[in-house]
Amino acid sequence: MCRKKVRDELYMKEALKFAEKSLKISEVPVGAVIVLENEIISTGMNKREFSKNALWHAEIEAINSACKKIGAWRLLNCEIFITLEPCLMCTGAIINSRIKRLVFGAFDTKSGACGSAAINCLEFPFAHYFEEIKKGVLENECSEILKRFFKKLR
Repeated sequence: MCRKKVRDELYMKEALKFAEKSLKISEVPVGAVIVLENEIISTGMNKREFSKNALWHAEIEAINSACKKIGAWRLLNCEIFITLEPCLMCTGAIINSRIKRLVFGAFDTKSGACGSAAINCLEFPFAHYFEEIKKGVLENECSEILKRFFKKLR
């Protein structure tokens, strides 16, 4: 197994830990971690119901925390690992924060904005582009936690 794949899976497993925490508070289980120079500098989990705030997605929490930690809005040289393909809002926030690399696990055919749903933000000519986008990392594990959540709702 190549080194980069192992590294991506390692950080996605960390994001999955935060998805599990979301699950425990009855949120849609999505987790995110932001990495700078091989160190996790921030984390996030879905907290929309808990916070009563439509903006509080895992990615937004992680970006907010990372900006505070490094003292800048530009998250240059950072990578974000998310258990679910980001929505339109989160994709915009990731692009605007200048994150260099996007890695996600499960695809979101209803709300994903990176090619799975009706819109692919990655096709638009924004001022910032990702160095790399990696899709489907630990896809089965990331999908399974979502399936458990929605099965429990029914």
